[in-house]
Amino acid sequence: MAFRKAVKGTVIGGGAIAAAFGLSQFLEYRRNRAHLSSMEAQEQEKGSFEDRLPTRHEQLHVLQNTPEFDVLVVGGGATGAGCALDAVTRNLKTALVERSDFSSGTSSRSTKLIHGGVRYLQKAVTNLDYEQYLMVKEALHERANLLTIAPHLSVPLPIMLPVYRWWQLPYYWAGIKLYDLVAGSHCLKSSYVVSKSKALDFFPMLKKDRLVGAIVYYDGQHNDSRMNLAIALTAARHGASIANYTEVVQLLKKAHPVTGEGQVCGARCRDVITGQEFDIRAKCVINATGPFTDSLRKMDDQRAANICQPSAGVHIVIPGYYSPDNMGLLDPATSDGRVIFFLPWENVTIAGTTDTPTDVTAHPIPMEEDINFILNEVRNYLSPDVEVRRGDILAAWSGIRPLVTDPGSKDTQSICRNHVVSVSSSGLVTIAGGKWTTYRSMAEETLDVAVKEHSLPAGPSRTVGLMLEGGRDWTPTLYIRLVQDYGLENEVAQHLAATYGGRAFDVAKMAQVTGKRWPIVGKRLVSEFPYIESELARVGISAVVRSLCGVISTKVNTDK
Repeated sequence: MAFRKAVKGTVIGGGAIAAAFGLSQFLEYRRNRAHLSSMEAQEQEKGSFEDRLPTRHEQLHVLQNTPEFDVLVVGGGATGAGCALDAVTRNLKTALVERSDFSSGTSSRSTKLIHGGVRYLQKAVTNLDYEQYLMVKEALHERANLLTIAPHLSVPLPIMLPVYRWWQLPYYWAGIKLYDLVAGSHCLKSSYVVSKSKALDFFPMLKKDRLVGAIVYYDGQHNDSRMNLAIALTAARHGASIANYTEVVQLLKKAHPVTGEGQVCGARCRDVITGQEFDIRAKCVINATGPFTDSLRKMDDQRAANICQPSAGVHIVIPGYYSPDNMGLLDPATSDGRVIFFLPWENVTIAGTTDTPTDVTAHPIPMEEDINFILNEVRNYLSPDVEVRRGDILAAWSGIRPLVTDPGSKDTQSICRNHVVSVSSSGLVTIAGGKWTTYRSMAEETLDVAVKEHSLPAGPSRTVGLMLEGGRDWTPTLYIRLVQDYGLENEVAQHLAATYGGRAFDVAKMAQVTGKRWPIVGKRLVSEFPYIESELARVGISAVVRSLCGVISTKVNTDK
């Protein structure tokens, strides 16, 4: 009875909020649909992508022999790849270099969520912070776009917020419903309240004592490293020259014709594999190096003050039996005020994240205290019948978030993950901070600034609604065709479809015959995982081995 009264009260209160937002969100929907239709028409006019991607050797040849690019992007994470895609689709001659693998850094070490940020909306309301509200609204728009342009790599995910006090039910419901309303036409599915018994049906591992009920809302989940790679490959198909294992060792400068001051005009690069050095000249250089932002800024000007404060986000991977297959869990108030997500991911469970100051390093290692903190929070929400053991951890990783902050600030937990676009006196354009979800809008803003500052011949951004590599021909049943047409195992076919989308057929065509009655083709690299040998030829050894061995290598780091 009490549960029904609480629900009734929240529904009545929410009616007024819904009415206030209704008209504005309808008008926004009409504007967005018109813009998407325009983008689809422009993409059809442009025609198909290149049939064949250039090899790394061919890309390096172009980088070394092009007299001058319009834009050189340094950094192959989500933001850097997004900048390259935005630039090349504006018909700018574009280059992108990354000193390691694409998405080898922070962009592959996220919580795997595409989200607006429930806690940022809470801060926006409680602190009357309009800037954070706008950031959430922008992220929710980008969430919808990302789910549309890469359907094979992303999916809506229901997330449960368990409630253990009666007064919290209307409080959290109002906040989550506001999250839906801010999303407007981009709302994935409407949030809803469930009773205690229903919550336990959805999430049987949940702690039963004092459980009142739960609220279920929807956000997006994606394969972050593959998404990053899809952005970079899409840029390459549109004509960008991109190369990994290509490190910037020096910024090139020339004297300004009027002031005589040095202006950035390119970069001296080194092929990490061969050691060969060469120059790439460009009208504009964009610094999109994430946690290493200040390193490149100081390469431009040793006196430049730091604008990034690195924060470590640790995640752990535990067996899949710790969570249901199709629903996540949100702990909105941990013992130290942080937020912990508990999410299903490829037959295992991801739990995280932390938010602690750290030093910048290329290979951050999760600290034992962070791992134990996450384990303790997991124990607080699971039934006593479920023994949460340190030995159950299959893997752990630490990603360094490039949070934008005042150099005098010491607390990273209260820092908003907004971004900053700045231009140095020498013309170096820097994009710092931000979230994975908003990579596209960050890239658009960065290129707008670059075009204006360097008088580049380019029009507006064309990346809203632009399908990413593999997304165009993907369907939910594509894996069935792979099984029927090529004789692949069902699990392998699902993996290929979810990883390569419409390009999965290219991988299947290269698969070797097994010599068995079934499967006909597709030799697994390791029996426990659905990776097959033809993926090495398709995407290169390093990318597959990193995906395949990530659990093993990180397990070594986390074992005590």
